[in-house]
Amino acid sequence: MFPYAGAAIVIFWGIAHIIIPTRSIVDGFGPISADNRRILLMEWLMEGVLLIFVGLVVALVAFTAPESGPLAAAVYRACALVLVVMAGISLFTGARTAIMPMRLCPPIFLAAAALIFLPTML
Repeated sequence: MFPYAGAAIVIFWGIAHIIIPTRSIVDGFGPISADNRRILLMEWLMEGVLLIFVGLVVALVAFTAPESGPLAAAVYRACALVLVVMAGISLFTGARTAIMPMRLCPPIFLAAAALIFLPTML
């Protein structure tokens, strides 16, 4: 159950990351070159895609290997580690901005990582 909850949080945040604030985030940078605009848009969308992928991997493993064997534990731990690293990066970059969704990233990533990692300790 914990991996599903963590996966749902990450998938939801990834989808929200792509759909809701993308245009306003890019527009918030004001007048920038077309190349910089494309790079910013690419990076923003790529984070959303990564979040959705991590959530789907966790959900697929939970669905296909519910007994939490060593392979499932390794996948959960790797996905949780990615989320912890993303939380750390966000903590020192986007979370220092006035943009509320970016400030929410570290606690959301850490909460999801904890939910995903917890079954490997039980």
